[in-house]
Amino acid sequence: MLLKRIITALIGIPVAVYIINYGSWLFTAVISFIAVIAWLEFARMLRQKDVCISKFWGIIAILLFMATAWLGNTLEISFTIWLFLLLLAGILVLYPDRVRIPDIIFTFFGIVYIGASFTYFVLLRFTQESFTLSTAAGALDMGAAYLWVAFVGTWSSDTFAYFCGTCWGKHKLCPVISPGKTYEGFFGGLAGCILVVTALGCFFSFPLVHTFAIGAVVGLVAPLGDLLESALKRYCGVKDSGTLLPGHGGVLDRFDSLLFAVPVVYFYVYFFIL
Repeated sequence: MLLKRIITALIGIPVAVYIINYGSWLFTAVISFIAVIAWLEFARMLRQKDVCISKFWGIIAILLFMATAWLGNTLEISFTIWLFLLLLAGILVLYPDRVRIPDIIFTFFGIVYIGASFTYFVLLRFTQESFTLSTAAGALDMGAAYLWVAFVGTWSSDTFAYFCGTCWGKHKLCPVISPGKTYEGFFGGLAGCILVVTALGCFFSFPLVHTFAIGAVVGLVAPLGDLLESALKRYCGVKDSGTLLPGHGGVLDRFDSLLFAVPVVYFYVYFFIL
């Protein structure tokens, strides 16, 4: 298992570095593909509870979200959410004998949870696209730097939480949802996230107050994304969301924390930096 994790990471990290730094249409296409895979994993998990969400409408929603993000139209994202709420409500009203309420509810939840959340990866990547940072590693788009802050902060939170929880964890955080998580691990992850994001912010020459604040909010919300997916898996009775990534599970297993962290970083940048 450990060997599979290492091999997957050795392949995945260089690919991720290239795609994030390159940006352009390639980044949007890859995120769209990842979001669709996550949606199909979500649908597959819910089938274990006899919940049948609409794969078709979910994929259409994801593509619409990504198109609006690519065009830079944030208002249309809210419109798309409202549009699909009306659409699903209409389907429920017109076909009450063929569509069940849990199917509609989980379809809409998934559209927001997966479709809308992945959209902010694209929005954050292309934030301040015309600005370029000069770093020791070369030139980097400002949006790519923001995205790296979100990614590295999330990974740091997870890593520090694991080691602190393993070494000192005694008090359970959410024993029903995730018995292995502890308060010691949570606060260790929070501290580690703040430390690493602050250091990365210094590398990017970001103001210290902003990097400290971003590290704090990422350290707080990233575990929530992890716990939400754990709750979904426990509800569905599955161990992993999928098997696409050897040793790591599925796409949702790898992106669960980022689905909360990336939008939070985007909104912080939007309200406090731009």
